[in-house]
Amino acid sequence: MKKKLTPLLEIHVPKPKEDECYSFNFNDHAYRFHGLKKLLGAADISKSGDRNSGLAVASEVEREAARAILSSLTLQHLYDRPLTDDAGMVDSVMRVNYAVDFDAFCGIAALSLSEVKDHILRSNGAEVKRIGTALTGVMAAALAKIMDVHELIFVARKIEHITKARTRLGLRKTLASRLQPNHPTDDLRGITCLTYLGLSVGSGDALIGVNPSIDSVENISAILIHLDKIRRQTKVPTQICVLGHLKTQMACLERGAPVEIMFQSLAGTEHTNLTEFDISVDLLDQAYLTMQKKGALGTEARQFMYFETGQGSEFSYGKHNGIDMATTEALCYGLARRYDPFMVNNVTGFIGPETHLDSFEMIAANLQDHFMGKLLGLPMGMAPCYTLHSKIGLEGQQMATEMLTAAGANFYMDVCLNTDRMLAYFDTSGHDIQTLREIHDKEPGPDYLPWALERGIFDRDSEGHLLRGANWGNPRIFCQTSGEMEELLRVTPSVPGFMPKDHTGPRPTNAVSREIRLHQAVGREAIKSELDIPHLNRVADFRLIRTKADNKNSHLSHPELGAELQFGFNDEATTPLRAENTDVQIVVSDGLSAEAVHHNIDDLFPVLLSGLKAKGFNLGRHILAPYGRVKLAEPIARALQARCVILLIGERPGGSALASRSLSAYLLYHLIDPAAQRKAAVFSGNEHIQFEYSVLANIYEAGIPAVEAGSVIVEKVEQMIRFCAAGNRLEALIGNET
Repeated sequence: MKKKLTPLLEIHVPKPKEDECYSFNFNDHAYRFHGLKKLLGAADISKSGDRNSGLAVASEVEREAARAILSSLTLQHLYDRPLTDDAGMVDSVMRVNYAVDFDAFCGIAALSLSEVKDHILRSNGAEVKRIGTALTGVMAAALAKIMDVHELIFVARKIEHITKARTRLGLRKTLASRLQPNHPTDDLRGITCLTYLGLSVGSGDALIGVNPSIDSVENISAILIHLDKIRRQTKVPTQICVLGHLKTQMACLERGAPVEIMFQSLAGTEHTNLTEFDISVDLLDQAYLTMQKKGALGTEARQFMYFETGQGSEFSYGKHNGIDMATTEALCYGLARRYDPFMVNNVTGFIGPETHLDSFEMIAANLQDHFMGKLLGLPMGMAPCYTLHSKIGLEGQQMATEMLTAAGANFYMDVCLNTDRMLAYFDTSGHDIQTLREIHDKEPGPDYLPWALERGIFDRDSEGHLLRGANWGNPRIFCQTSGEMEELLRVTPSVPGFMPKDHTGPRPTNAVSREIRLHQAVGREAIKSELDIPHLNRVADFRLIRTKADNKNSHLSHPELGAELQFGFNDEATTPLRAENTDVQIVVSDGLSAEAVHHNIDDLFPVLLSGLKAKGFNLGRHILAPYGRVKLAEPIARALQARCVILLIGERPGGSALASRSLSAYLLYHLIDPAAQRKAAVFSGNEHIQFEYSVLANIYEAGIPAVEAGSVIVEKVEQMIRFCAAGNRLEALIGNET
């Protein structure tokens, strides 16, 4: 039975109240917190994002005082005080969170959080699920803040949410995986290679899903058709997905592409969703209803939506409405609950040190997220992950997975050998998933397992225990010819070993592990690199500008500083920016890897300049911006009144020494023309939109070579100026023309 969506205006939300002062007296001292937002932030463990936003407290005593106050508050108290946005309004995400089972809520409204916590600790899973239907995201977050690690694991473990697409997810005693065969250039051979590698270790029973490098209807349709072909050829019982933007996937569906599962990333505030993710509740509703009618799985699937979330995106974009990271994350779950999703994946740790500084902060946040998501009725998969510019590493990630498996996580990601070759971060692998299955006595899903048994990937002993089979870790079983696997591996970076000889038990051999870790170490060193300004000035005539990040540490810890221009400086080597009204402004910045700039700029810049000049575009003098972030393009565009800004910036280093040289081109279109702005506002639903972006990522030797990238950027800029658009709107206009 497909879920009926309650219209937003029919969801009752109490009128917001004035902030009040919460106080607690202990040991001759009074602790005071002004407003519920401050209280919720103070009660949480200290995390980098909450410290940076001024919500974390400085001492354990203050934290425990806040927890004591929070414990005494009733659910009715929290219900009567919806958190508001910066304008004092209840936004659409908060409104959706109030779509609770009101009868269930009335039965527990008078209970304090302390009493609710004690009740769910005593209760069985069915009762905990019933309680969860009565809670908003704020209530779930408040509970998480007064629970310890054992309690977060113990309660979450009781809750079972079973969903079904082509296969079932969330059955007790199972541990599934989302196979993620990402390739830096979306090479279909590389996607095939990584899919075969994952299937050979028993992965993919939850989903085979690719994050595309290029978010266009043509590219995503091509990947969907290719994944569908692999699924049919291997006969693997699972479902497929390409994790493009919602609008792109719906366009693919309209063209007949096999969209089996509809994906979207979510944020916990309307402002973040609308201005950064280009989505609204209305758009999500439209996607859900479209999938009901036209989804490729038809009536075979009970659920067909897939969401990804993770603490910190709202803060990272500066649009968290003064709400702490755990609470905004819980609000994401209240939004996801509206669509009865097939799967939800949490990627806390993906952003970097500005939100979660080290392994402890990442682990604790993941345990909170898993608990809150399951309590609010979601089929939670977990992706405790890290980037090389944080102080999180493989050991912290592995500690998180052991605890989350004990807590009953439904699935993990299979990112081959922990290394995402396109997104440049580090996630769980198929080896990790199989290791966790064997440690915690879990199996793949029952709809998938017979297929894996038939192919010798798994076997059973005489007592029925599941074992790794003779073909576990042997991807050649999916190949048609003896040399096919070698050709597929040739076009797939960062696979130092993945044949039967390269596995020892459920783990990679030590030789493989050492090579992977060595490459990661090189990547971490690239983070420390500084721009070689004399060399760059030999490449082109740059003017130097300064951001508000004045050193490497502030640049890494406070990304907002790298997105703002520093005015009023006295450095004669830097140049103030004034209106120039050019067509195109090129900006070069280190971002997270100056090495990426050094290794690509010599080849890319001549092609880029000659191509832009051949098109007749008016260019401003090139800009060099140390310690810059992507959003720096916006104040530069405003100051110069440039129509387009090409920001060439070093991306976070990935999983190989070569990938530490990966550059990206963020192509900003400045909506100066009122007619273009009005069209962009209608398309996005954001009436105040000023900029649109297109992106070309993975510019390096093993991705898109620099010379080729220069030509691609020129072609895209020509399209942006011709159509007066960028991003999803540009792709839609190009699609309509063709």
